[in-house]
Amino acid sequence: MAHELYTRTNQKIYFAGLALDTWRKAESGQAMNGQALVQAERESALFHLYGALLGLCHEIAGYYHLPDARASRAETLLTSATLAAAPSPELGELVELVQQSETWLAQLLSAYGQLFLPPRAPKKVKTDVRLPLIVGVELDDEVPPLGREELESWRQNLKQLTLRFREGLSEV
Repeated sequence: MAHELYTRTNQKIYFAGLALDTWRKAESGQAMNGQALVQAERESALFHLYGALLGLCHEIAGYYHLPDARASRAETLLTSATLAAAPSPELGELVELVQQSETWLAQLLSAYGQLFLPPRAPKKVKTDVRLPLIVGVELDDEVPPLGREELESWRQNLKQLTLRFREGLSEV
């Protein structure tokens, strides 16, 4: 494998695609451990999507000779301070996407960060017989797990963004 920055990005996008494909097969199969396979592939896809984002950040940082070009976390490069120190249109677009919580990139970073949080027990309704029969329960904390289609959408968005950025970063 060549030691060019883009090869890592390509590899991670490809690996995310493999994880999503295995996830699809696990959902449609009758394996006894199907639920575990789905969870494993969900985490694998998130891991590789984050790695692809980091690889893209390394490509941009390498092209513009940014001081943190070898950062081990994408969040290190995707800050307003980094952008102010070394403005570039590609980094500017990424920073803008990260700062808006409803964008696919902000959601990807949030989902990746949640992989490292300890598990929390779900809230339980008290079963005291003296309580009224109708009890309000907050369901805001109940977040459904990410779906395969959403992660595939993030992969396609990242892939298209990478290809578009590379066209601009190419020296003609």
